[in-house]
Amino acid sequence: MTGSFDVTGPLEGASFGGQVSLWGGGGAAALVEAAEREPATLPRLLDDSHGLLLITGMEAMAEQPELLLRLSRIFGPEVENYRETGMPPNMVHPTVPEIFVVSNTPPVGRAPPALPDPPLTADGRLPVQYPHRHGWHTDQSFRRPPPDISLFLAVLPVPQGQGQTLFADGIAAYDALPQDLKRRIEGLGGLHVGSGAGRRREAVRAGTPPRPLAAWERPQPQPLVRIHPVTGRRALYLCEHGQMDWLEGPILGLEPGADGEGARLLDALMSHLTQQHFVYVHEWTKGDLVIWDNRCLVHAATWFDAAKEARVMWRTTVSGNPGAAYAGEAKSWLLTA
Repeated sequence: MTGSFDVTGPLEGASFGGQVSLWGGGGAAALVEAAEREPATLPRLLDDSHGLLLITGMEAMAEQPELLLRLSRIFGPEVENYRETGMPPNMVHPTVPEIFVVSNTPPVGRAPPALPDPPLTADGRLPVQYPHRHGWHTDQSFRRPPPDISLFLAVLPVPQGQGQTLFADGIAAYDALPQDLKRRIEGLGGLHVGSGAGRRREAVRAGTPPRPLAAWERPQPQPLVRIHPVTGRRALYLCEHGQMDWLEGPILGLEPGADGEGARLLDALMSHLTQQHFVYVHEWTKGDLVIWDNRCLVHAATWFDAAKEARVMWRTTVSGNPGAAYAGEAKSWLLTA
């Protein structure tokens, strides 16, 4: 027990993460009120759990979305207002613009990821390791400064066995690297860019000319090894196909391109990071709230049968403490020139 909260961990089937509940029980409103009375507790539990917390039974947030916003504010000074940052209006909550709606239903209509090929591993398990599993990323890494924390609420999840979210522990993965590889990547940076910029690996391999980019879309360098501003722990910080610049990157200072030296190093690091023993697979239940730290975790969505199942998830994004390396920087995604 920590203050008003109980925490147990690691999460089922994983080596990290913690499940949080309110001491003595209570719903979403009671939990948020307790978090506001003890504003340091949940962020500390998040840090202690390598950046991943699960809170169940938060169904009331779907009827009172301001509760999700209030809880988000516990984790940092800035909760993104998506109406002010270029998000398509159909993907923004109608009354709480700090909530990004992830759904395959109208008016959003966002398709799920494709099934991996093959859909299961040789021993019949859900694929998690890159490159069998694609889609691994950390939220909005194409921004400087990138965001800190994401909160994701299951308003209407699909049945378990599909539509999972995978999380990989960048701290444990970094710690497990051989010393020579740690030395090799120290000080190197990845070049990140939005998935719609035309610089995906497939496009570069095909020789598709890149389109001109506005200032707010330009590729942004990020450290391959990120030092957490609160814990001081080192973590691998990288994405794969969709959020890396495969034209000028993906790793600065190394041979660029889809199959160059930088690409080979990124593939090796991402394969290492997403090994089964570094990964937690979350099977969603209605009312689940998962909180993760983008500074030390990567995550990936999985396929679900969108022709048969409706899915509605809400996300908030919290910023304000990216670390000393970003001190004093203007927000790259708000530039207009």
